[in-house]
Parts: sequence; structure tokens; C-alpha cells
Amino acid sequence: MADDDRIRSLLLGALDAQRRHVLAAIDGLTDAQLRKPALPSGWSPIGLVRHLTLGGERYWLHTVMAGEPLDDWPEDDPAVDAGRPADWRVDADEPTDAVVQEYRDAIARSDAILAGLPLEARPLRPEPDWPADRFPDLAAVLLHVILDAATHAGHLDAARELIDGRQHLVL
Repeated sequence: MADDDRIRSLLLGALDAQRRHVLAAIDGLTDAQLRKPALPSGWSPIGLVRHLTLGGERYWLHTVMAGEPLDDWPEDDPAVDAGRPADWRVDADEPTDAVVQEYRDAIARSDAILAGLPLEARPLRPEPDWPADRFPDLAAVLLHVILDAATHAGHLDAARELIDGRQHLVL
């Protein structure tokens, strides 16, 4: 296996593992448990899933890498968001299973995008204020998305242990 193929396989495998970790961490939680703030900062497990959908999959892979418009980003509402970014918001009338399905759908779209991009692919919609070497290619963006998803998967592990005592062992 060529080095680029091996690195690509490792990166995509790590991304898939973190996505599965996130989904496993919320599996079996009730609607009330998914919506209840997990820590004093006020985020909920389902809000974190929304963030990974919008701020992870859609922003980084659909918009930054594939150039798709970011037309589904919610507008900040300080009265509702309590200081958190709007991409963590899940309205009370939104079914939590629909939020989880949006995450799964975003993953499927991301996988289709990733299948057609080499690791050297340059972002089609980089932010204008990024330093030139910050996210120069897909490999750098993937590493960022993996680290973000892994961090949040750990947050969900802590939340899950506080909610019902379930512990997740990472091997």
C-alpha cells in the first residue's frame, strides 16, 4: 500500500471510529436525558450532536472542502442560546431522533465528498482570515475534524457517566 493510501486509510478510519463513538455514547438515552444539560456550561448531549452535524461535518467537509453553501447555519439568538454558539441549539419541538438522523445524513454526505477528494485537495471555501498554512489541504482538515470529534466524544463519555453511570473504554 502506498504511503498516501495508508495515511488516507488511517485518517478515514479514525474519523469513522470517532463518529461511531459519538453515536454509541448517546445510544439508549431517553429524550429527556439527551436534552438535559450535562455540565454547568449548559450543553446537552443532543446539542453536542447538532454541533458535530453543523460545525463538524457540514461546515468543514461540505462547505470548506466541497464548496457547498452554508445556508443551514442558525442565526445566533443570545436569549435562547445562553452564550453558546447557535450550532448547539436544538429547539424543544425538534425530535431528538431527527437530530441524530441529520448527523447520520451529514456523515453520509461527507463520506461521498471524501470519496472523491485526494488528501492534497485544497479547500474550495477557506475562511478569508485563515493563515495560508492553517488548513492547506484535506489532510489538515481531516485531522482537525477528527480531533474535534474525538474531544466531543470524550465530553459525551463524561456526560454519559454522569447521566447513568455507563463508562466507555477506549482501546
